[in-house]
Amino acid sequence: MLGIGTVAKKIFGTPNDRKVKTTRPLVEKINALEPEYEALDDAGLIAKTQEFKKRIAEGESLDAILPEAFANCREAARRALGLRAFDVQLMGGIFLHQGNISEMKTGEGKTLVATFPAYLNALTGKGVHIVTVNDYLAKRDAEWMGNVFSALGMTTGVVYPQQPDDEKKGAYAADITYATNNELGFDYLRDNMKSSLEEMSQRGHHFAIVDEVDSILIDEARTPLIISGPAQDRSELYVTVDGLIPSLEEDHYKIDEKTKNVTFTDEGNEYIEELLHQKGLLEEGQSLYDPESTTIVHHMNQGLRAHKLFLKDRDYIVRDNEVVLIDEFTGRMMSGRRLSDGLHQAIEAKEGCEIKPENVTLAQVTFQNYFRLYAKLSGMTGTASTEAEEFAQIYGLGVVEVPTNKPIARVDEDDAVYRTAQEKFDAIVTTIKEAHAKGQPILVGTTSIEKSEMLSELLKKAGVTHNVLNARQHEQEAQIVADAGKLGAVTIATNMAGRGTDIKLGGNLDFQIMEAIAADPQADPEEVRKRLEAGHKDDEQAVIDAGGLFVLATERHESRRIDNQLRGRSGRQGDPGRSAFFLSLDDDLMRIFGSERLEKVLSTLGMKEGEAIIHPWVNKSLERAQAKVEGRNFDIRKQLLKFDDVMNEQRKVIFRQRLDIMEATDLSEIIKDMRGEVIDDLIDQYMPPKTYADQWDMEGLYAAVIERLNLDVPVMAWGDEEGVDDDVVADRLEEAAEEMMAEKTEAFGPDQMRMIEKQVLLQTIDSKWREHLLTLEHLRSVVGFRGYAQRDPLNEYKNEAFQLFETMLDSLRQDVTQQLARIRPMTDEEQQQMLRDLRAKQAAMAPKPSETEEREPGAESLKDPTGAALPGFDENDQSTWGNPGRNEACPCGSGKKFKHCHGRLG
Repeated sequence: MLGIGTVAKKIFGTPNDRKVKTTRPLVEKINALEPEYEALDDAGLIAKTQEFKKRIAEGESLDAILPEAFANCREAARRALGLRAFDVQLMGGIFLHQGNISEMKTGEGKTLVATFPAYLNALTGKGVHIVTVNDYLAKRDAEWMGNVFSALGMTTGVVYPQQPDDEKKGAYAADITYATNNELGFDYLRDNMKSSLEEMSQRGHHFAIVDEVDSILIDEARTPLIISGPAQDRSELYVTVDGLIPSLEEDHYKIDEKTKNVTFTDEGNEYIEELLHQKGLLEEGQSLYDPESTTIVHHMNQGLRAHKLFLKDRDYIVRDNEVVLIDEFTGRMMSGRRLSDGLHQAIEAKEGCEIKPENVTLAQVTFQNYFRLYAKLSGMTGTASTEAEEFAQIYGLGVVEVPTNKPIARVDEDDAVYRTAQEKFDAIVTTIKEAHAKGQPILVGTTSIEKSEMLSELLKKAGVTHNVLNARQHEQEAQIVADAGKLGAVTIATNMAGRGTDIKLGGNLDFQIMEAIAADPQADPEEVRKRLEAGHKDDEQAVIDAGGLFVLATERHESRRIDNQLRGRSGRQGDPGRSAFFLSLDDDLMRIFGSERLEKVLSTLGMKEGEAIIHPWVNKSLERAQAKVEGRNFDIRKQLLKFDDVMNEQRKVIFRQRLDIMEATDLSEIIKDMRGEVIDDLIDQYMPPKTYADQWDMEGLYAAVIERLNLDVPVMAWGDEEGVDDDVVADRLEEAAEEMMAEKTEAFGPDQMRMIEKQVLLQTIDSKWREHLLTLEHLRSVVGFRGYAQRDPLNEYKNEAFQLFETMLDSLRQDVTQQLARIRPMTDEEQQQMLRDLRAKQAAMAPKPSETEEREPGAESLKDPTGAALPGFDENDQSTWGNPGRNEACPCGSGKKFKHCHGRLG
């Protein structure tokens, strides 16, 4: 008997069906307009853009203009690219415009879909950001879709690492800007470290379309973006600690694979304490539990994590004497990304690499909080529905499954579960040989470099020619993936590799044409295209006859979404295809979650060696295990976000203040208010309210007034006067301070004084914010222990972070007041010396962005590699700089203009 829910779905359709249905009238309107827009000439399409802009400026809504704008964009794409958008692509574009995630299968043309809502929303003149997962895709899509926007009279920009400042500002000023999530986040942080509005790149956060939205907003969301500067070097301690870890025995530590954590046992702590005493790292009588031991305990913990949780060729590789992290989701190398808190240094010590110094955080933001800055956010991917709850809770995004243009013809087989890994891999090799013999292209998904290379060895022994794509072949990624659909091709790849590059049956024709032209530059491109197109049709038919692309997965990933992405590489645009997952009880997911019950089932069935259990029940049980892991990971991200939200509120206050300061022309009133509050605090401290004159500390007040306000006034004599109270003293101090500042303004000149006030205020805010970030980091690392005292760590963190913020603001007022009270006009010689000191300090603290893993701040400060330094250049010796003009390239080789680099005045 059917349930009520099932009956309702049959009658009314699912909620997703109903959402799709609402777009059909809009799609019909767009289609009805097609003949009208086909009749326009090229200038007519651009004229329509101007007409739409005018109507929006006069108050017409974007929704009202949507059918006409989409019809105009479809026609422009047809002329510029030869692609006419399908109805389902228009639907995807409508959902994006409405602020949803459009879930569209692989090969449905998401890159083109983004042009429709991007064009419509760019008509407001506020700019649209299209976010991609890597720089190659950002540049490719900007160049490719830029032709469409250009035909519509719109400008396109692309943002990439180490881009010259002027070019970057131009890219953000364009109507549509393509960029990676990392660059957008880093530019936001950099902008909020600039000292004038003219130096800022971004112009607000109006509308963002995030491509591969699940990868960016979920997989990478545990990773805050951090801009860091160098800290003290402690490499010897890392090496010493690393030498102690191998002597540990199994009962000295405990590994929890479910939570990916490792801790010392009581026996381990006793053993380590004894070892540290022997090595002289702990003084006699000092225990691991003493406050003085915090640093060494931290180093021991990180050393243990480096050895027991981080495996070479799975979590990182060593290349050119450098530890390079590998993204667990994409299998890509993450150059420049460093684990923080000393963990990366511990891994460097373990591998015998050069240990680079740790860093201190100068600015940081999580992807969740960066993308929530946008007034409207949307995204597209092939797999989002399994994470719909997280998208809704954290970003307020709905997920809509957009129907495919052609029905899916792929056959998804039930999982095959073997008893051992050996049996599983034997079956995989046999299956690959069978499919390869009939010419069927095979994409083999693995979960690590180690496993992809092990499988590669097995295939070599079996005599099967194949390609391997993992972090070691990162540069050839797009090419290897493009060839994965060729007749008889066997490609081994980490599960997410090659995202953004289509696997087309018979091979990717565009790549083949580019290869042929590169091999013979003299050949006529049109002739090459015709010749290859003819052969390609035969190749495509041969692959279709062989059954299409076969996706073979060697393991289940922790996330169903990653499995679905791999599966979705086959069967694009109605192509035939096949997908199968081969598992064993030795696989991580099976071992950690419920392999014992399956082991019993297999024993009961009396299975022979090499046999597999294949049943839909097994699939269901595995999906439940994956759902549990996903739920736990979501809880971890949610908890991280709750803590980061506390800092985010404070970050927004500080960044807003900086912006207000940069926009203001006269800050003298703000400075005066700060001075007034400092004086009030001094009076409250030394002349407390409701106290008698003999209880006042006038000597202390006199010393504090000299220190904080640089005023030598007869404070003690005022205390002896009849009828003088705290208000009178406060008024006299304010008067004296006003007179002194008026004299300084006259000496410097009003314009110069206003500029000095602005710079002092900005530099002090930045300095205080950096210190505050470090304090919050330390608070975050210890607040978890409050749980043992039955106190909620999050509430404790909120309360203390708020108090620390208040303290920081008090300290800010004092420092600004004190600095401005002590400035005086300088002689020419003093001025030159000050500029030299300032430049040397700036050069030493020049920040570089680092991405970090799980809020672990990271990368070292590196020179920009876009140019070569002047021979003999020494950033601490101005005489070696030559005599560059303000707009010439900086002699340090950064590629920036001198005025934006070593020539900055503050």
